[in-house]
Amino acid sequence: QVQLVESGGGLVQPGGSLRLSCAASGSTLDYYYIGWFRQAPGKEREGVACISSSEGDTYYADSVKGRFTISSDNAKSQVYLQMNSLRPDDTAVYSCAAGACYFGYGGFNYGMDYWGKGTLVTVSS
Repeated sequence: QVQLVESGGGLVQPGGSLRLSCAASGSTLDYYYIGWFRQAPGKEREGVACISSSEGDTYYADSVKGRFTISSDNAKSQVYLQMNSLRPDDTAVYSCAAGACYFGYGGFNYGMDYWGKGTLVTVSS
């Protein structure tokens, strides 16, 4: 069993930055890929970024490549999403999840077993 809690969301102006944190408990991160996902009102959930802390593999959606960076700190059981050059269309509820990620065109495919409740990111002037 894995429990995931997100933090770091908020209101930011276009062009600004935010760092989201995902705190994991209940199991070591070594066993799972940890991914960040987002869902905007009226839209389907989108995989944003995913990382294997044991292998170092990372995946990104094409829409965030070059702007977002996913990283992990196994000692702290934390996974981070650094978001730069934010745009209004990045506005969404961002959730972290534990499971498996693998290559997919335009981003990555995934099958996640555990989900956090999410944190709201609003990009607006």
